[in-house]
Amino acid sequence: MKTLERLLLAHLRPLVSPCMDPLHFAYQPGIGVEDAIIHLYTTLLHSSLSHLENTGSTVRIMFFDFSSAFNTIQPMILKDKLEYTGLDHYLITWILDYLTKRPQYVRTQGCQSDKVVCSTGAPQGTVLAPFLFTLYTANFRYSSASCHLQKFLDDSAIVDLIKDGDDGEYRELTQNFMEWYQRNCLQINTGKTKELVVDFCRSKHSFCASEHSGNGH
Repeated sequence: MKTLERLLLAHLRPLVSPCMDPLHFAYQPGIGVEDAIIHLYTTLLHSSLSHLENTGSTVRIMFFDFSSAFNTIQPMILKDKLEYTGLDHYLITWILDYLTKRPQYVRTQGCQSDKVVCSTGAPQGTVLAPFLFTLYTANFRYSSASCHLQKFLDDSAIVDLIKDGDDGEYRELTQNFMEWYQRNCLQINTGKTKELVVDFCRSKHSFCASEHSGNGH
């Protein structure tokens, strides 16, 4: 089965590559943790430190963590996303069949549980599941001169270089991202979703911590 999945993945990747998020640093050929670290260095260190040298400058970063990300994929929502990429109807139908009506059971010490049919999520430990999740999240992306959304695996971070307290772009992107993941039936792990605020000012911030799930200075 995994051999078949690898053949399908090799066929699938070039077809959907124009629709992939360039700031998602996983599950793509030639892009991995090293690229994420390099990008993180240039944005969070070089760009941020250069930005913070200016008076009234702040860097705000919101780290999002999805709960059981692979298990929350909705096949019919993924179907719409696959159709948007222009994939062949028969290929989309195969992927939907692969994701839906999967019988599952537990077997241990000679005993076997009843079978349960599952039509939500992607089978973990398979070849296609990580790439399908990447496709599932590829349609929400954002990058401007001062603010961007960066992804790695099922973790995401919004980074904004703020001047004179004008965080309108940051707030709007955060709100849009929250509305997007709710529409796509993804769940945020609030215990691991944190905000980091960095500046060189000695006075106290006016940011309201209660508006977010966490705050760090």
